[in-house]
Amino acid sequence: MNILIHTQYFWPENFQINNIASDLADKGHCVHILTGKPNYPQGKIYEGYKSAGIDFEKFGKVFIHRIPMLPRYKSSLISISINYLSFFFSSLLFSPFVLRNKKFDIIFVYGTSPIFQSIPASFLGFLKKIPVVLWVQDLWPESVMSTGFINSKFLLWIIDKIVRFTYKHSDLILVQSKSFKPKILMKTSKNKKIKYHPNSINNLFYSLTGSENKKKCKVKSMQSGFTVVFAGNIGEAQSMETIVASSKLLTKFLDIKIIIFGNGSKYQWLKDIIKREKINNIFLEGSYPEETMPHILKTASVLLVTLNNDDIFKLTIPNKIQAYLAVGRPIIACLEGEGANLVLEAKAGLTIKSNDSSGLAKGVIDLYNMDTNKLNKFGTNGRDYFKKFFMMDDLNNKLIKHFKNCQKVSNLK
Repeated sequence: MNILIHTQYFWPENFQINNIASDLADKGHCVHILTGKPNYPQGKIYEGYKSAGIDFEKFGKVFIHRIPMLPRYKSSLISISINYLSFFFSSLLFSPFVLRNKKFDIIFVYGTSPIFQSIPASFLGFLKKIPVVLWVQDLWPESVMSTGFINSKFLLWIIDKIVRFTYKHSDLILVQSKSFKPKILMKTSKNKKIKYHPNSINNLFYSLTGSENKKKCKVKSMQSGFTVVFAGNIGEAQSMETIVASSKLLTKFLDIKIIIFGNGSKYQWLKDIIKREKINNIFLEGSYPEETMPHILKTASVLLVTLNNDDIFKLTIPNKIQAYLAVGRPIIACLEGEGANLVLEAKAGLTIKSNDSSGLAKGVIDLYNMDTNKLNKFGTNGRDYFKKFFMMDDLNNKLIKHFKNCQKVSNLK
């Protein structure tokens, strides 16, 4: 198939759509990407790129078309809004020109925030008379409400209307969590096709078997002790306050260390509070290349995922859970809803209520004192569950089936 993937984020930014695009291209499909200029998460345009101009490059077998876009600069509402809107209007204006001589069978929208980035893709689909498949990663406007970025009822009403328009003009909607489906059905027609399609993770995470990994990365804080590792976005949603509060309850356990990899809007806050309150059992390691993360996660004692206590977060499944399952290490999940249910169903670790710092500390201590064989069993269960439900090769084969079915329906209209 000739596939156009429409996404605000793409390599060298670290998103799973990179791996999906590469795998589809390796399977023999012709894959083109329409995206902006890389700037996430630091908010600055990556070296070698400029905000202005149209660029073309390749990522393995994947063809990339980059359109002008303003970076987010800061994590403020204004900066992020400008960033979102610049990609939206740039796509609306430039994509018909940039892709004027290209023929595609399908347009696939990687629906991270903002979800309304799908509107320019639908316009392009209308011009080229091809179907548009939207893969919803975040629910809007619920996501912006939960993070507190927008509190104005009027603005939220406008966003809700735009979201309804977005769903209406998508030929097929895929959702990363089963709980998304009823929420989306409330905003669109009852006969709208909505299918569950979960996230996966780079095959590197699953194929890793310890010494076989050639991309080992030695991190000083990981070389000793009982390591509780958090990896990924460090933002408002991830309840960093809960991690900090639980660390204070673990100070007498000198062997327990909380090690955080990643970046995001709360990184500086976390760095400042660690310094100000002289917290010596949390280690901030920053971001590492994706190819080094499988080994880092594999060598952790346990892996930590946290989310705030909010109704929207009970519906979502953080993609880091798939990565944690794949590497086969025990998980401690301080969240509720779909994410917690997944960890329990996989029998891959312990779950704690959201924002429960004392419960999180107790869970860490329980794992610390647990028999090694039982601890390792959590990891083995997680890998087995990942193999059964989340292998990228299997999910991408299903994705192509969705595309072909959508194409057949479109041809009958």
